[in-house]
Amino acid sequence: MLPTTLQSVRPAAVLYPLGVWLVMAVVAVLNGAFREVFIIPRTGEYAGHVLSTGLLVAAILAISGLFFAVTPIEYGRAELFAVGVGWTVLTVGFEFLVGYLEGTPASETLAQYDVLSGQVWIFVPLTLLLAPLVFGWLLAE
Repeated sequence: MLPTTLQSVRPAAVLYPLGVWLVMAVVAVLNGAFREVFIIPRTGEYAGHVLSTGLLVAAILAISGLFFAVTPIEYGRAELFAVGVGWTVLTVGFEFLVGYLEGTPASETLAQYDVLSGQVWIFVPLTLLLAPLVFGWLLAE
């Protein structure tokens, strides 16, 4: 018998939020287009990326908060963590895949995570990882 501190993860509880991730992926692509067309020409490259990252983090928080506020599924902590890990892995994987398809070297994609050089992208995967835990905990009945 497993200790009571270990929780199992129901497959449906992890698969159901995949649709939410797809919505977030579409929002992220639209955010990138908005950044390139409207923000960067007005603010410059670095400020545009910082502003765009902030907008995407806000959108992820809004979408996750809405999802966990209305979902009929009661999530356990392990499931919330699994959702966050899933969203993060899908996003980082998608980013590297798109970079590969565009011919961007992996080192250039990886450089976006270098906070010591002023990069702020790391806040997006961190938000994806933590949002399910935070909203699942805050909105639990």
